[in-house]
Amino acid sequence: MAVEFSRRLAKLPPYPFAEINRKKKQAIAEGKDVISFGVGDPDQPTPGHIVKAAQAALENPKYHHYPFDAGLSEFRKAVSQWYASRFNVTLDPDTQVRACIGSKDGLSHAHFALLDPGDVALMPDPGYPVYATSTIFAGGKPYALPLKEKNDFLPDLEAVPKAVLQKTKILFLNSPGNPTSAVADGAFFEKAVRMAKKYNFVILHDAAYSEIYFENPPISFLSVPGAADVGVEYHSLSKTYNMTGWRIGWYCGNASIVGVLGSTKENFDSGVFEAVQIAGVSALTSPQDCVRDMRKLYKERRDLLCDGLKNLGWKFRLPEASFYIWVQTPKGYTSNKTVEKLIDDASLMTIPGSALGKHGEGYIRFALTVPKERIQAALSRLAKIRW
Repeated sequence: MAVEFSRRLAKLPPYPFAEINRKKKQAIAEGKDVISFGVGDPDQPTPGHIVKAAQAALENPKYHHYPFDAGLSEFRKAVSQWYASRFNVTLDPDTQVRACIGSKDGLSHAHFALLDPGDVALMPDPGYPVYATSTIFAGGKPYALPLKEKNDFLPDLEAVPKAVLQKTKILFLNSPGNPTSAVADGAFFEKAVRMAKKYNFVILHDAAYSEIYFENPPISFLSVPGAADVGVEYHSLSKTYNMTGWRIGWYCGNASIVGVLGSTKENFDSGVFEAVQIAGVSALTSPQDCVRDMRKLYKERRDLLCDGLKNLGWKFRLPEASFYIWVQTPKGYTSNKTVEKLIDDASLMTIPGSALGKHGEGYIRFALTVPKERIQAALSRLAKIRW
């Protein structure tokens, strides 16, 4: 039987992190001791008090049913309180906050709520692949915003042609950035808000890494004047509290946009398991010592890896936030060739920048989700490679 699959699938590149994980498993199956700086999955466990809150909730039968609606009121209130404390941003938990099954879930559904076929979505390149793939699924047109070092790896919004802006329905922003670690300031966000109002498009800001910073705390997009008029911000408990497998996050901001996104989401799933939401309440409302400890750990790893890479002649910018190092490839090597040589010659797994967008070519990404002793071992292996 010859089945004709959707033409949309032919437009999609292979999901890069799945392919990277396949290569990693293959190397391990061959008996190699692989040190993986690949997918950004924290290696530390979820803090104990969050696990205990979930364990108690699991035993409560009232959380064993379909978790319809926007999320538990306790969770949405916890998000609102956290925003007030962390960013001095006021949110109505009833209309401006909605739980989602991780921020990827919320981001991947937004296109169906906001795009008609042929509409344009602006997105950072390199960037999180979901921005582009979901645009394609919804029949929209991805438009890449190159992230260049000369612009501090932030999109040059003024370089977008007027004809493109007139067809734009979504602008994706991401600060702190994956993979570049770039951090946007208030002036950048204010410029984006002005453009959104002028051309009547929605801003979706992915802030999944906002709590992984080393010196100055990144700001919220919603903290700038007018932001809540034109957009929403996505957050996740995944990176902040080592909860990647728990699948819980939220989006918040403009009430009308949150409502439309929620109506769309209801057609895809039945909500976030409420026991996990109770764990999220514990994460957001408990003392944040675990988050401070996490930042300290990543800073130690950042400093160790960056010092070692610098001594070996690799070129990069010291990241201010996120747990990624965005490193230039050696002269004469593409991103893919660099990654292949690292895995073949040193059993080191990294992400090729080209897997995250055309403009990621010439870079590779290291994730700091590796213990310090393994980072030191990786640096020793790197020192033996001849380029």
